[in-house]
Amino acid sequence: MAVGETRFPAMPVIEGLRLGTAMAGIKKPDRRDLVVIEIPEGARVAGAFTRNAFCAAPVTVAREHLAACTARGEGVRYLVINTGNANAGTGETGLRDARATCAELARLAGVGEQSVLPFSTGVIGEPLPMERLLAGLPAAMRALDDGAAAWREAGEGILTTDTRAKGASVTLALGNETVTINGIAKGSGMIRPDMATMLAFVATDAALEPVLLDQLLREAVERSFNCITVDSDTSTNDACMLISTGRGAAVVDEAALTIFRNGLQRVMTELAQAVIRDGEGATKFVTLQVDEARSRREALDVAFTVAHSPLVKTALYASDANWGRILAAMGRAPVEEFDVDRVTIDLGEVRLVERGGRARGYTEEAGSAVMAREEIVIRIALGRGEQSATVWTSDLSHDYVTINADYRS
Repeated sequence: MAVGETRFPAMPVIEGLRLGTAMAGIKKPDRRDLVVIEIPEGARVAGAFTRNAFCAAPVTVAREHLAACTARGEGVRYLVINTGNANAGTGETGLRDARATCAELARLAGVGEQSVLPFSTGVIGEPLPMERLLAGLPAAMRALDDGAAAWREAGEGILTTDTRAKGASVTLALGNETVTINGIAKGSGMIRPDMATMLAFVATDAALEPVLLDQLLREAVERSFNCITVDSDTSTNDACMLISTGRGAAVVDEAALTIFRNGLQRVMTELAQAVIRDGEGATKFVTLQVDEARSRREALDVAFTVAHSPLVKTALYASDANWGRILAAMGRAPVEEFDVDRVTIDLGEVRLVERGGRARGYTEEAGSAVMAREEIVIRIALGRGEQSATVWTSDLSHDYVTINADYRS
């Protein structure tokens, strides 16, 4: 069950960038499960990857190939993504298969093997069905196109337990020119990114220097994909790529940089929030706003402690205004010298807690009315500083358990 109605947007053309999707039967027949993204010569690519110690084989290979291209001053030319199989926990066999995928696509495209980056998502611990995957590459290459339909099909082709494709797009005016930022992402469960998201691919025609491209990616990731959680689990396969084709206006001054930075943040945030809205079994979209902290890290620690509490998440699912669960969760956050008398907690427009206990004037009826909403805002003020942070999460339902209990069947 997905929270909120979100439509896949019409994606403008980004000159030189094409996407192709095929049905390779990697896990199930008759579904899009293999995507190729063609990147024009001269483009620049930045990436952020999972910090999970058991990172998947494609993450290792993608890192290696991206570093090699950067060291030689050469561009990445293709991304290849499969769903249905994560190629994680597969040892040397997995690394060999990831490299073989790159080699075959490179052969078909007539480019160097290291100019191809692989990405996978799906079940951990199973070997890739290489015969089917490699056989699907020519069809994905034949399908390469730059239109809106190609973006939508690619968005569908990277899904696992997701219920819908996730896309975002903005067009920005930079002086007398315009630039476009398009992005697609997948993610529904195993969501508490520790760098980026499960898989996200964002492209722009703006011209950006490599160092700035990498900086902008990491800034945007930190306040979008690193601020979401469904179940507190960080995937072995997380990756977020930012592509600058350089075919559009150059970002050369502070005014243009501010406009572009804000546009990129908007795209990344929309994609991150779409992941929460499509969280496995989710019935609530929850914004946790923590203010008056001594540092952003402190604000994030409090927000994530509350967001990860099973008792809070099940109360949200039940529309139960059991505010004591919020209070208890934040009380175990790693915050030193916590003065509970200075803390306030608001549920929507309803004050729950002040001066260490239930707020004067609070009623169960008012709290329950807010908890019954599909979209809920919980605001926590710590009364100890000027820093703040926002985290987005979902509730914990019976369907979450069912989806993950039946995932491999």
